[in-house]
Amino acid sequence: MAFYRSRRDFLKRAGSGCGVLALADLLDSEAAANIELQQPLAPRKAHFAPRATSVIWLFMHGAPSHIDTWDYKPDIWRRDGQTLADFDQSTGFFAGAGGPIMKSPFRFQRHGETGTWGSEIYPHLSKHVDDMAFIYSCFAHENNHSPAQFQMNTGMSRMGFPCVGSWVTYGLGSENRNLPGFMVMYDSRGRGTPKSRASSWGAGFLPGIFQGTPINSSGPPIANLASPHNVTRRAQRNQLDLINQLNQKHIARLPEEEVLNARVASFELAYRLQMAAPEALDLSQETEHTTKLYGIDNPQCNEFGKQALIARRLVERGVRFIQLYSGGINNDDCWDGHVDIDGNHRQFAGETDQPIAALLTDLKQRGLLDSTLVVCCGEFGRLPLVQTGGTGRDHNPQAFTTWFAGGGTLAGARYGATDEIGLKAVENRVSVHDLHATILDTLGINHEQLTYRLNGRDFRLTDVAGRVLKEILK
Repeated sequence: MAFYRSRRDFLKRAGSGCGVLALADLLDSEAAANIELQQPLAPRKAHFAPRATSVIWLFMHGAPSHIDTWDYKPDIWRRDGQTLADFDQSTGFFAGAGGPIMKSPFRFQRHGETGTWGSEIYPHLSKHVDDMAFIYSCFAHENNHSPAQFQMNTGMSRMGFPCVGSWVTYGLGSENRNLPGFMVMYDSRGRGTPKSRASSWGAGFLPGIFQGTPINSSGPPIANLASPHNVTRRAQRNQLDLINQLNQKHIARLPEEEVLNARVASFELAYRLQMAAPEALDLSQETEHTTKLYGIDNPQCNEFGKQALIARRLVERGVRFIQLYSGGINNDDCWDGHVDIDGNHRQFAGETDQPIAALLTDLKQRGLLDSTLVVCCGEFGRLPLVQTGGTGRDHNPQAFTTWFAGGGTLAGARYGATDEIGLKAVENRVSVHDLHATILDTLGINHEQLTYRLNGRDFRLTDVAGRVLKEILK
């Protein structure tokens, strides 16, 4: 046993050892940082124990009408045709086009043990209401599609900010090293992207490796995925190794340029993706029972059914964040029911109802619903008034409905409320930042701690706001 004459003697003789320990810790931290730069999609620990490990976000592009889907308001039948006194005609997108109150063209009835009201356009999904947590009091700040979609996806109503999926993969990485951590499927019926285009799944100022990878449910799943026929795998590997060697020299000269590390990582991921993606997206491996469950044999919903089934397959393979879009870029090609709310919503509900219900069924029976958060919403709601010149409804940022399922949410939870005709969220109002904070919380992320430093400021998804909706969580 060592003998020390005094406390001073102990510190003097132990100084070298303490210094070595400190240096070792510093070098270990630097090594960890280098590993993170070289492998940005490597799995990382959450801030606290997560309820969910993956998210599937079903984005109903164009904005479904909450009062024609899940937010039952009998007063709009009683007050049908009445003029709404003091209505602000600038609320919707078409200023001055707000007519009298218009009743819903759809029948509503109660479903499940919770007695949840649901529209007739959701015959399949209504069977799952006891597994769903409804938030009736959501509101947005924009009445135009693109900025509202920017806000819903990034927390900001202007371009240039990272979307939720990018923040999630930046914070947690991915469980599958051969597939992107964030994958997107937009409308596959030839209708194009949402109005906000690829900015909806962009990484903004985060390294590009965290942006969403769009995939197709029909045809080549990912653009330029296959190598040229005259390039062997060995030749491609040699080419990639040479590119990486040159890039590493470039990185050594510019160590602060994180985008270079992201680019190197993206090359490697693309190489591995060529082998992993075809298997992950191959629906021929599924049973006939499963494909019928998703409605792939039904021409009305087969395309969205394929996407929903692919989403389940991706979750099984450890993909962290998956986003599906219903509806394309033109008003007539999405849930934007300005002219005819009846025809519009019957069409798009018909395309999505069975596949979404099948997704919930499939996840649950495979034991995946508890670890997968399913989110469904549009970018805003619609007015309880008829839009002048038709039988449709204009945009309404003052109220819309979002529902969650699985992922540690409280099955059967009902939160918030709109006024008697569904014009405004009035009880326990929920902002987009609140939705984002809650999604991150289910994944074990403290939304106030997930930050990225840019130009001397720590940015976060929820900016300087956001409240976790503990009332809908287990």
